[in-house]
Amino acid sequence: MADYVIRATAAQGQIRAFAATTRDLVEEARKAHNTSPVATAALGRLLTAGAMMGYDMKGEKDLLTIKIQGDGPIGGLTVTADSHGNVKGYAFNPSVMLPPNEKGKLDVGGALGVGVLSVIRDIGLKEPYVGQTILVTGEIAEDLTYYYATSEQTPSSVALGVLMNKDNTVRQAGGFILQLMPGASDEVVGGLERKLQEVTSVTALMDVGNTPETILQYILGDFGLEINDRNPARFFCNCSKSRVARALISLGKKELDGMIRDGEPVEVNCDFCGRSYTFDVEELQGLLEQAVRR
Repeated sequence: MADYVIRATAAQGQIRAFAATTRDLVEEARKAHNTSPVATAALGRLLTAGAMMGYDMKGEKDLLTIKIQGDGPIGGLTVTADSHGNVKGYAFNPSVMLPPNEKGKLDVGGALGVGVLSVIRDIGLKEPYVGQTILVTGEIAEDLTYYYATSEQTPSSVALGVLMNKDNTVRQAGGFILQLMPGASDEVVGGLERKLQEVTSVTALMDVGNTPETILQYILGDFGLEINDRNPARFFCNCSKSRVARALISLGKKELDGMIRDGEPVEVNCDFCGRSYTFDVEELQGLLEQAVRR
């Protein structure tokens, strides 16, 4: 089943919802960065959130960046997404290893520790919108729930999960975001809270064959669920050698001249996808000439 995100409403517009299945894109990220199981779980959760939140942006060229910086051994995470379902990201320390937490689960909260969650929306204005909150648990879903409540004043329930196979490949990944709209009735609020108490694990639901549609039907079926659209999601990085070349040119003449004097090829790695780009001395000379002409 290819990855996708659905958008829906319920209770005559009093609730809006996103749900996603993201196993393939999380596995692609795992392979690109050779992440440990706990790093795969942490990055996979944030990639899933990014895929859903990206579809909440309106503009064709809008970009969303979610950053988590913590004092735990993973250091942090960065994910970017656009409004077309393209998402990419990386863990600062992708090889971090930790024992399971007290529930026997991958210890994402312990890997991230105490820190800050930042959500940056670049919608083409002079300055991007930046919202920032503390990490409440480091488990990411709870932290995004807190972010929505405090930074955007939108009561929300966020669920994210990554389930691993014994060979450390990704077995299931996905999640949902449910949000109460302004003016939601007490009856709707109470009913939704009671229903959410029945949901234990989004990946457990997926592992027995549930889809984003059936998960939302299970939670919101009694509220008159209306699925609005279904859109693809994928791990995609738009890096290229020409983009890296422009970045090298922007370093300036002094930096490029130093690289050329070293007499060795320069290798540049993309943080987001792990691809490497090599520039030999002749290519560096060409970049220097472009920098001089600027």
